Amino acid sequence: MPCLHKFHNYLNLQRIDFAPNTLLVGTFNPAWPAGNAAEWLYGRVGNNYCWDVLPRLHDAGLNLRWQPPEVWKAFCSQYGIALTDIIFCINDADQENEQHRQILGSYQDAKIAEHFHDFTLTDIVGLLREHPTIQNVYLTRLQGIALFDQQWAEVEAYGEQHGLHVRNLRTPSKNARFHMRQFRQEFPNMPEPLRNFIHWSWAEQWHF
Repeated sequence: MPCLHKFHNYLNLQRIDFAPNTLLVGTFNPAWPAGNAAEWLYGRVGNNYCWDVLPRLHDAGLNLRWQPPEVWKAFCSQYGIALTDIIFCINDADQENEQHRQILGSYQDAKIAEHFHDFTLTDIVGLLREHPTIQNVYLTRLQGIALFDQQWAEVEAYGEQHGLHVRNLRTPSKNARFHMRQFRQEFPNMPEPLRNFIHWSWAEQWHF
């Protein structure tokens, strides 16, 4: 059977009850295999610093990483931040296929893009049209995978036409640790360097 996004009911922003000013776009969070402990978007907190970094962009002392999803949602409502992902469903995924389960269970964008070919994608540009209050749009990965780069190019083109602030952000996952050399050189005594490296790199691209 196809692999839906674990939180597909949120991806088209049908559950928000506020007018968003910012859209944070990720890639995919698989509904299977079993073992995906995420309780909401960016919710695999053992490997992901989004709910540490994103709140601290707005309030330096606010770390929500270990808080429940209700707290994350309240934060998003307070600051007008909507969340979605590019992939809505992987149609050629087969839950009975062990290789497919392993690939999806790796949560690695490159493997997903390499091994699967039939996707239902979230219409990001359509969301921007439906929610004209959104002025800031961020993809939480850098360029380098054609599947996502192609979709993001459409968002960038729309953003340029409509005067939106559109940027790529470094992944908030622990994979960011492989890109810390310059940060360590500039801030050799920084405590908790990974979380602060991600925060520093996001702050350089954020709209304020």
